[in-house]
Amino acid sequence: MTEVIITLSVVFVAAGALLLLANQFSYPIIPFYIIAGVIAGVVISPDDIIDLAQWGIAFLVFVFGIRIDLSDIQLVFRDVEIPAVTQLLVVSVIAASIGYGLSLSFGFEHPSRNAIYFAAAAILSSTIVGSGILANEIQNNLVYGRLSSSIHFFDDIIAIGLVLILSAETLTDPQLIASNIGVGVLLLLAGIVFYRYGFPILVRIAGGSDELVLMGSISILIAFIAAAEITNVSIVVGAFAAGLAIRDTGEEALTVRNGINSIKDFFAAVFFVTIGALVQLPTIETLVLTAVLITLVLFVNPAIYTVAFLYEGYDIRTSFFASSALTQTSEFALIIAIQAWMLGTIAQDLFNAIILAAAITMIATALIRRYEETLYSIISTYIINEHRTRQVDEHSSVDKTLEDHTVIIGYSQKARQLVRRLEALNEPYVVVENDPVQRKALESDCQNYVFGDAMASYPMEKARVSQANLVVSTVDYDPLSRSLIEYAAETDIIVQADNPVNAQELLDMGATFVALPDRLASNQLIENIQRVCEDNQEISRLKEEHLRYLSGLSDEPVSR
Repeated sequence: MTEVIITLSVVFVAAGALLLLANQFSYPIIPFYIIAGVIAGVVISPDDIIDLAQWGIAFLVFVFGIRIDLSDIQLVFRDVEIPAVTQLLVVSVIAASIGYGLSLSFGFEHPSRNAIYFAAAAILSSTIVGSGILANEIQNNLVYGRLSSSIHFFDDIIAIGLVLILSAETLTDPQLIASNIGVGVLLLLAGIVFYRYGFPILVRIAGGSDELVLMGSISILIAFIAAAEITNVSIVVGAFAAGLAIRDTGEEALTVRNGINSIKDFFAAVFFVTIGALVQLPTIETLVLTAVLITLVLFVNPAIYTVAFLYEGYDIRTSFFASSALTQTSEFALIIAIQAWMLGTIAQDLFNAIILAAAITMIATALIRRYEETLYSIISTYIINEHRTRQVDEHSSVDKTLEDHTVIIGYSQKARQLVRRLEALNEPYVVVENDPVQRKALESDCQNYVFGDAMASYPMEKARVSQANLVVSTVDYDPLSRSLIEYAAETDIIVQADNPVNAQELLDMGATFVALPDRLASNQLIENIQRVCEDNQEISRLKEEHLRYLSGLSDEPVSR
């Protein structure tokens, strides 16, 4: 016990110091956990915390399983089916071939398995890093944030499948592999069945006690991990099945998420620090493998994604920004690597290379994020300018004599209401949107529309902004608001902001009006509460007013 306490003290002292540095420069925390492990590895033995690392793996995968909404899978495939499958097929073949050739050249045992480990590190992107960097874009449902999030989800599902297959000690025994897959599928089915029937019973038994729901959820995790151990299947599969068994909706889900996240953060830190502690002094072989992995992850992957997104009909900016958020090695690749290290089926040089590549690419992603506007400007101007204008022309319809009109940015629910009001007033307008999901709606609903990126000059020229009376942005995205103000300097413009400080800056830049949706909603809520406090009869009146409002948003009648 004393050794464990000393080990954990060293781990968190090293991690804490480096996390201050990461926070100061807004870098992802995972690489700094790994670096802390490399430093701590001088003092501690990896064997002292390897068991804790396995629990770290379990909690990471468990939380991922909780986060999955099975109904989202169809939506994910609709968004990224072609880009995700294209990248998977192309890069996996290239990476596996290179990995196998290098394994033979360096004299590694198990060259086939090492080739698969190498390919997994090349094809899988990090959900933790990617979703952290694009948190605002995902929250605001921007197209490239949604695409990146969907790709991460797809990669994580592929990673779980790889864990199922690679948990077998040998890949030459089809019966053993089939047995592992069969048991894994049974565990996953058990998790889904418990999700549907067992978890609601657990909540009822808990009788409203948040602590009992949380303890029950952890007990489910332990039970599934025990089942995986008994059947000789990776505990990662058991943890994932346990995550599927926990509902991610309802009031009780918030309690589970908050409680589990606190525990998960502890074990995640231990896991990534342990990964770093297992790294040995890099050899020439390690450096070669690392360089090839970095090339595949930072250059080949985003190039393939960009081309595939363009083929799907997304504009240049969306394709580039979605792809640039996928330029890091996944935490699941690290999980696969450490599982292989425990089995003794991965070469130490490749293990070191995967860890180094993960740390470098995760930091590189943060740097790319900072300078992606400059990179995008270079690429779009000198490489794919012709394609950009052709795509806009093919999918847009604007009256060439249009003038004194309103330019609406985005085609959200707010934009739809604005379009209906302008049509009722017989006022001309044009909508600018870049989401292919909205293309059919634009064609059927709007008199004039431009399918393109509002932060690019050509779509705005197509929308005849210079002849417009007003530009209205229905998208709460600060870079877009600033771009519109700069481009439409001579035109009245209404934009959105998420806080008063940004709103003041946008007004100083030249915006005519800045809407604060959250503040407006808060004021409306306060007003409604005051009405109810002053007169209880206002509850029924508020309900009637709200029903009339909802009815006005849809052609369908609203149930009372």
